Amino acid sequence: MSTIKTLYTDAFSSELFARLAPIKLLVCDVDGVFSDGRIYLGNQGEELKAFHTRDGYGIKSLARCDIQVAIITGRRSELVQRRMRALNVAHIIQGEEDKQGALAQLMDTLSLKPHQVASMGDDMPDVGMYRHSDVKIAVNDAHPYVAQQANWITQLNGGFGAVREVTDTFLQVHNLLDGIHGASM
Repeated sequence: MSTIKTLYTDAFSSELFARLAPIKLLVCDVDGVFSDGRIYLGNQGEELKAFHTRDGYGIKSLARCDIQVAIITGRRSELVQRRMRALNVAHIIQGEEDKQGALAQLMDTLSLKPHQVASMGDDMPDVGMYRHSDVKIAVNDAHPYVAQQANWITQLNGGFGAVREVTDTFLQVHNLLDGIHGASM
């Protein structure tokens, strides 16, 4: 198997790198992918999560590659809604326990085939999305079973730049990495 060098590793599969070119949709879980998976609860019931600005910058940069972004998460959170809207995420699906069915419906709406979809997750509920995705991405600190199902495991952990690793690699595939400028999010 031949490998190529990306920003994040010297040993990225050239076959997988080639499979990134036709991707039109990146679908991600939120907790454990955009965040480190921890949920902070305040005394008044408020919920807090930390999002990495580099991930936000990367998500916004995918518009240059004509790649849409979707999130499918089992939890509902106004905080997530606000964050994803700020990043111009086109498809925000919250409170969905059947991620496989939700992705199938979204793919039907967007007229996409599995070879045009990449999904990114960290835990068992995300494996369902893999069934409809040619590119199956697990964050570095994903549950072991999820990592076994993936064909790409990021170098970085969820909430600590793993999303940016993925978006930068897509930009590299499309020869657009050097041309991305703008404000962090």
